[in-house]
Amino acid sequence: MDSLNIINNLKNQTINYDSVLLKLIKKWEDESFRPKILLHSCCAPCSTYTLEFLTDYADVTIYFANSNIYPKSEYERRAIVQKEFVEQFNRKNDKHVEFIEAKYEPNVFIQTMTKKGLANEPEGGARCESCFQMRLDLVAEEAHNRGFDYFGSALTISPKKDAQLINSIGLDIQKIYDVSYLPSDFKKRGGYQRSITMCKDYDIYRQCYCGCVFAATKQGIDLKAINKEAKDYINNKTPLS
Repeated sequence: MDSLNIINNLKNQTINYDSVLLKLIKKWEDESFRPKILLHSCCAPCSTYTLEFLTDYADVTIYFANSNIYPKSEYERRAIVQKEFVEQFNRKNDKHVEFIEAKYEPNVFIQTMTKKGLANEPEGGARCESCFQMRLDLVAEEAHNRGFDYFGSALTISPKKDAQLINSIGLDIQKIYDVSYLPSDFKKRGGYQRSITMCKDYDIYRQCYCGCVFAATKQGIDLKAINKEAKDYINNKTPLS
């Protein structure tokens, strides 16, 4: 069930990707189809409402593929928080969301952005677009290899992320792999506000910067302090031998 059939019928209208997703879900229900979705998530907060909504209609696996996150300790903290949220969400709601963590390759991300001359791009500019492309490509390839029906991203729940751009990239990538892209704008219909409430309910760590070293530096983030906080968090999670 390709969302392009729905989108093409919109002709020259501005695309409401949340509306497209709702129409797609209606098709699933009409045909008694429960798809398997591999959903990229950058952090636990972004996956909160996204999982609450999607798991009513599909079998969802979270794919944590975020080599853009710096430093390594912060990446590890966010991965732990994401995995723990999935486990808590399953227990609390009798769901069966699975979790997959991709290989952490920060040098690939940094070298790619540097070679493309994107290191000094402003937040939300060409560097972010390239980052979306890298991560959506990874989730599409993994979804194809594992036999999922759809690949998508929880990034569209953030009001700071360009949902139109993310969906456009996803729809382009689906032309390469034998797996459909899941259109979304999860911030709609109170999705972002619900994510904030769920973060409080589950006591989820919410980071103060997107993740990459370039943006963190421009924002004046104290990465030494972040590194120490993250290491302390990890050490508290690791049982003494």
